[in-house]
Amino acid sequence: MYDYVIVGAGTAGCVLAARLSEDPSTRVLLVEAGGKDSKQEIAVPAAFSKLFDTDFDWGYRTVPQAGLDDRTLYWPRGRVLGGSSSINAMMWVRGVPADYDAWASAGNEGWSYQDVVGFFKRAEDSERLDVEHTGSGGPVTIRDQRDVNPGTHLFVEACIRAGLARNRNANAGTNEGVDYTQVNQDRGRRMSMAAAYLKPAIKRPNLTVVTGAHVTRVVIEGGRAVGVVYVRDGEVAEARVEAEVILSGGAVNSPHILLLSGVGPPDQLRAAGVDPVVDLPGVGANLIDHLATGIVRGTSRTDTLVAAETPRQLAGYLLKRRGLLTSNVGEAHAFFRSRDELEDPDLELVFAPVPYLDHGATVPAGPGYTLGVVLLQPMSSGTVTLASANPFAHPRIDPAYLSDPGDLDVLRVGLAKAFEVFETPPLSDVVTGWVRPESAFEDSDAAGVVRRHAETLYHPAGTCRMGGDEYAVVDATLRVHGVDGLRVVDASVMPTLNRGHTMAPVVMIAEKAAEMIRS
Repeated sequence: MYDYVIVGAGTAGCVLAARLSEDPSTRVLLVEAGGKDSKQEIAVPAAFSKLFDTDFDWGYRTVPQAGLDDRTLYWPRGRVLGGSSSINAMMWVRGVPADYDAWASAGNEGWSYQDVVGFFKRAEDSERLDVEHTGSGGPVTIRDQRDVNPGTHLFVEACIRAGLARNRNANAGTNEGVDYTQVNQDRGRRMSMAAAYLKPAIKRPNLTVVTGAHVTRVVIEGGRAVGVVYVRDGEVAEARVEAEVILSGGAVNSPHILLLSGVGPPDQLRAAGVDPVVDLPGVGANLIDHLATGIVRGTSRTDTLVAAETPRQLAGYLLKRRGLLTSNVGEAHAFFRSRDELEDPDLELVFAPVPYLDHGATVPAGPGYTLGVVLLQPMSSGTVTLASANPFAHPRIDPAYLSDPGDLDVLRVGLAKAFEVFETPPLSDVVTGWVRPESAFEDSDAAGVVRRHAETLYHPAGTCRMGGDEYAVVDATLRVHGVDGLRVVDASVMPTLNRGHTMAPVVMIAEKAAEMIRS
């Protein structure tokens, strides 16, 4: 018997396990479907795409997307201790205060920026310390990259010449302008949330971590969550809980487990062969994601990440933790507004000093640069639904990209800015031909470029949205409506996406949740 059972040792689950087990009288069980994070590629920053479509990845695919030429998109999600923080690009980019103020204004008391900034700071050991906004001494080392690629400097200068301001700390209030990416690394190694939180706590006698355990459902008796059922090595086991079950599986797995447990829209559950337990129509709805369109061009320079695996670079990394392999790939970003009347950015450019093709799966033919154009405030939303009552079958993922035509209008503005930056010195002095798309395009062709080439930026959220209306799944304390002793703590509770990247907010959410649970 445990006090708390946490399902998923990803970004949020690692934070929760560490914080809740600080109380030696509390018994905590952390259950993870994947394995240990001992593979070398997890620690090497530039190697993250080598983990995609392996045993360390759930390997999700969306249904065909009508707005993207009926393409099926690949969604990597971490299936290992640390979750997606073990396989992502390590970009610590919080967003802006207005993101969190909007959560509070929607009826979620305690989630304004002033309410949550202290939890960001609690997590951080930031190199760019700003007393008002950023933290020092926390578990997560936030650093500038050790060896910034020369091409990244050219991008930053080109952005400035193209009219974008130089931002000196995108995590200190506004993120508007161009800045070098701050990363969760420690001396050239990835600092996943398993490394930052779980490893220092794992030897505590009151914390039990079970890997290779696939949770199939939450056990609900008399309206209360009393445990979980999981399968490990072919054997079915049940873990009982006295206080709470906490789902931290992420925007796909948390709603999937709720639906398998009979919590969701009754008609959908019955159609899939699951007996309804709690009528909660919002489970799996409000699926939101940052859609990105990568523009890839060649370069005359030979010092791009294409050379990252040469013997010289491998030796430099293994001996000194220096060189191209310390790159997070997305080395710089520029946030800007599609319309002057907006108060905060709704677009982002992410610069990678390499042709980043097909999530890194396609080997570049030569050196090049990628500019990802990111839609920060999508109006389109989709669903995660049951494809089967079989808990080992992937759910049906339909983000419904571009179902709202306004999203395409904003992306077209972003593509124009990306084109402008590529054509601005000093970046224009070293770019050569076009790789993807294969030739220059006019504004009238931009919609086709998006439909043919847009991909996820790996930031799904919103499927267990917090709020007080009938389609909210959790309340402002992250308790599931209609079920006692059950919370969700991960990106799925976000009502709207932040104007940044989602790892830092998920850590903040988990830090705040741990305090709410303990109090």
